[in-house]
Amino acid sequence: MTESSETPSDAPPRFVPLPFERLAEDEMRRRATAFHAEMNRRRTVRDFSRDPVPLDVIRSAIRTAGTAPSGAHLQPWHFAVVTDGELKRRIREAAEAEERKSYEERFPPEWLAVLAPLGTDEVKAHIEDAPVLIVVFAERTPPPGSGRTRNYYVTESVGLATGLLIAALHRAGLATLTHTPNPMGFLRELLGRPPNETAFVLLPVGYPAEGARVPDLNRKPLEGIMTWHGPAI
Repeated sequence: MTESSETPSDAPPRFVPLPFERLAEDEMRRRATAFHAEMNRRRTVRDFSRDPVPLDVIRSAIRTAGTAPSGAHLQPWHFAVVTDGELKRRIREAAEAEERKSYEERFPPEWLAVLAPLGTDEVKAHIEDAPVLIVVFAERTPPPGSGRTRNYYVTESVGLATGLLIAALHRAGLATLTHTPNPMGFLRELLGRPPNETAFVLLPVGYPAEGARVPDLNRKPLEGIMTWHGPAI
């Protein structure tokens, strides 16, 4: 992402020393292999326990998400955390109403065929079962009074932050589900977010329910997702 600005600042750029530790190659390999093994165990979960989770862990994971790179360092994201049972019920009702329309009217046959192996439908019990919901909002335009009229690379920036959030929650021992009911305008209304924000993703967070099951899926192999240009150094 390229930094850009409508109104260049008169203040000169400020820089500080980079706190970087160069690791031995064996340690780099160990960390890379261990992290892949841990993330390869991550699965999207639809069956959640109602057991409460440590809320300071949720806060720490969101702090990690906030370290993501963003266009011009504008950090165009907001994380709404929902633990209130009544509010979760209202979110579920609104999400299921949209999903029902999608499954019955909006989704083309090709999309329904792709979804079939996952066993999904319009019933979204996970929204109420999971002890925590995190709704990630994208700040599509700057807030009033910011002196700017645009944010840059919003989708890319919020996507990066969401990826870090999912990884941090998994690393802490929690399960997640990426839920994107479409349209998602009801989330902004129910959570009282300003009109310059749009919901990006709804993440139920918690422990998997006892006996939780997930689809039997295979991830693409490395050669299916990577091409190498130039000599291997």
